Formats: sequence, C-alpha cells, structure tokens
Amino acid sequence: MLDILMNIDWSPFWISLKTGIAATAIAFVLGILFAALVMRISGKLQWLIDAVLTLPLVLPPTVAGFFLLIIFSIRRPFGAFLLDTFDIKIVQTWKGCVIAAVVIAFPLMYRNTRAAFEQVDLTLIQAGRTLGLGELTILIKIILPNAAPGIISGTMLAFTRAIGEYGATAMLAGNILGKTRTVSMAIATETANGHYDVAGVWVIIIVVLSFLIMTISNRFFESKRTHVGKW
Repeated sequence: MLDILMNIDWSPFWISLKTGIAATAIAFVLGILFAALVMRISGKLQWLIDAVLTLPLVLPPTVAGFFLLIIFSIRRPFGAFLLDTFDIKIVQTWKGCVIAAVVIAFPLMYRNTRAAFEQVDLTLIQAGRTLGLGELTILIKIILPNAAPGIISGTMLAFTRAIGEYGATAMLAGNILGKTRTVSMAIATETANGHYDVAGVWVIIIVVLSFLIMTISNRFFESKRTHVGKW
C-alpha cells in the first residue's frame, strides 16, 4: 500500500477536488436562485419547472452527458460559437469536468434548498414585507439564515456528488490523464487495466473523503437539532 501511495499519480485527486469545489460553488448560487424563483411561482408551471430542474437527479448520468456533448461539441452551433467568439472549448477540457459536475450536483443543492425554504415561517416573511423590506433583503436577512441548515446540507451533498461524478464527465470531458481524469475515472481505468491494487487505493480515498464530509455534516446538524425524544 505504501509503495502504491508513493508512486501513484495524484493528479486525479487534485482534479476531482478542484472540480468539486468549483462545481459546488456554482451549484450553490444556482440552487439558491432557482429555489427562490420556484417558490415565487404557483400552479402547474411550478411543478413543470421543478421537474426540469430535478431531472438530472433521476436520469442516468450518461444521458445528461450525452445532452451536454450535443450542446457543447464544437461541431454543434453553440459549441462552435463559444470557440469562435470566445475561444472557449468545453469538450475534453477541465471546464467540461466542472459543467458535468454542476449538472449532476445541482439538483441535490436545489432540492435541499427548496425544502429548507418551505420550512421558513411565513409570518417572518410577511413581517419583513410589512416593515417595508425589499424581496432581496428578505431573502438575505430572513429566509437564508432560517434555511441555513438545509442549505448547508445541500452544499455538502452537492460537493460529495460532484467529486464522485463519472458518467456525464466521461461523456463530456473524457479521460485525459493530468487534465480531465478524476478519481472516478481513475478507478474505472485502473480496474479495466487490471490494476486492482491502484484502483483499490482510489476507492479507499474517495470513500474516506465522502465519509468525512457526511460525518461533519451529521455532527453539525446534531449540534443544531433540538432533541424532543426518540422513537
């Protein structure tokens, strides 16, 4: 094990880590914005938008990756536009890793944030409006602080999902060592090559990291929870 750790190429770990951080930051902002937007919509339109935003959560990641590849391929109008106008290439780049991770992690952030928003006492919001506070001020000073536990939970789940993303990343970013190969990619690659010892090391690393994140999350909520008895 020690020999493997000494000789292993650690680039997949760092690529996964920075991808997870970048994707979570983007999903954090988008999740809050879309959750706030959907909460202000009523009727069938709300359910339709909610279904679209949640769809990547239930679709196979390769399906999401296929759609992303169709959108960002340089052989397609939008991908060609990005390349010709802004010199931005998404396919087989680290940007592709981030976009794929955002798409897969976003629904977790959005769903947890919306659920947290639904738990905020409406009387607090109405009181803010009565005092003349604007909607943005109400969101920042009333809704977000009261929904903080759910938002933090969504953030941690989104980060854990982002660093472990495989299917959509494989479709959009590929598997280029030192460039787009994440830990999940490394596990699949080393297993396919018969290097089960190296793959096993990566599995242990990703399991331990995910376990630590969830443990920290659970400890945080345990400290915030009001105990009213056990079932």
